[in-house]
Amino acid sequence: MAAPSLKDLPKVDDNLKSQLEGFSASRLSHTETKEKNVLPSAADLETEKNQQNLFAGIESFDSTKLKKAETQEKNPLPDKDVVAAEKQHQNLLNGVEHFDKTCMKHTETEEKNHLPPLEAINQEKGQQQLISGIENFDASKLKHAETQEKNPLPTKEIIEQEKSA
Repeated sequence: MAAPSLKDLPKVDDNLKSQLEGFSASRLSHTETKEKNVLPSAADLETEKNQQNLFAGIESFDSTKLKKAETQEKNPLPDKDVVAAEKQHQNLLNGVEHFDKTCMKHTETEEKNHLPPLEAINQEKGQQQLISGIENFDASKLKHAETQEKNPLPTKEIIEQEKSA
C-alpha cells in the first residue's frame, strides 16, 4: 500500500492550521483519573463460588450411584360404572335444559293462610296484658295497712254460759 500523495490529502483551513501550530501542552489543566472498575463484594463472591460449586457437582455427578425405582401411575382412568353414571347425569341435564314447556298444564295457586279466630287472639292479648301487669308491678305504690282481727276469741264467761246452756 503506497502512501497518499500530497495532493490527495485533505486541505486544512489556515486558521485551524495556525491554532494547531501554536498549541502548547502547558496550557492544559491537570485532572485526576478515577477508575470506575467496581470490585464485587464478599457476598457476591460467596454467591458466585456457591453457584460454581453447585454446577461442578452437577457436572461431576455419578449416575451409577442411583438406585433403580419403579414408577407407579397414580392417574387411573374411570371404569365403566363411573362413565355410565356421568352419561346418565349428562342425559338428565340435557332433559332439563331442553324441556318442552308447551306440554305443561296451567294451574292456579290457592294461598291458604290459617289465622286463629278472633276470640283466641283476644284471649291471648288478655293473657299478655296480665303477664306484663304482673311483671311491671310497682310495689312502692302500695299503702301500708294495719291488720285488725275481727274474730275475737270468746272469754271464760261466755264459754261457761255455753256449757251450761
